[in-house]
Amino acid sequence: MLVFWSKKLVFLSVPKTGTTAIEAALASKADMVISNPPELKHAPVYRYNRFFRPMFERACGVEDMELLAVMREPVSWLASWYRYRRRDFMQGHPNSTRDVSFEDFVQEYMKGDKKAPFANVGSQAKFLEPRPNGVKVDHLFRYEDQPKLLAFLETRLQHKITLERRNTSPDMQLDLPAPTLAKLRRKHAAEFELYESLV
Repeated sequence: MLVFWSKKLVFLSVPKTGTTAIEAALASKADMVISNPPELKHAPVYRYNRFFRPMFERACGVEDMELLAVMREPVSWLASWYRYRRRDFMQGHPNSTRDVSFEDFVQEYMKGDKKAPFANVGSQAKFLEPRPNGVKVDHLFRYEDQPKLLAFLETRLQHKITLERRNTSPDMQLDLPAPTLAKLRRKHAAEFELYESLV
């Protein structure tokens, strides 16, 4: 999470959406950089609303901070998690996907509360879900549209941004059979509907 106080902007760090590279590029311009622990670095809207918003409002008297986030195409997002958990350092860990196919990973992800640890990666839609009190992401960009995201940030922060690849996993060709993809779109419709609404 990055907080740009004078710009009234908070960048929420959705996992697997390139936020490590953004953080590296903009940390020196941010007033707050929350990079650890992961539960706070990757604080979703509901956690921001519960902990950070009250601090900003009560302690600092600021009520008009805007939230910014990035969302990745849902299959690509799952593929990124799968590749990340296949890396050598994960070998032997319950979260490792080294001995699991991508299709099996996705099938396990669709099991809801009964999924195996390696497929327990959360939900972008849940991360970004607006709160009943009106707190929501004000600026939501597609991961795949980096120019639009960077143009917004450069204008808002009045700073030229150069990104370097960070925390990337090995490239792999990962495809899903049509029935599995159809099942994923049905069982996790909220993910696809939110992404497809970002025109």
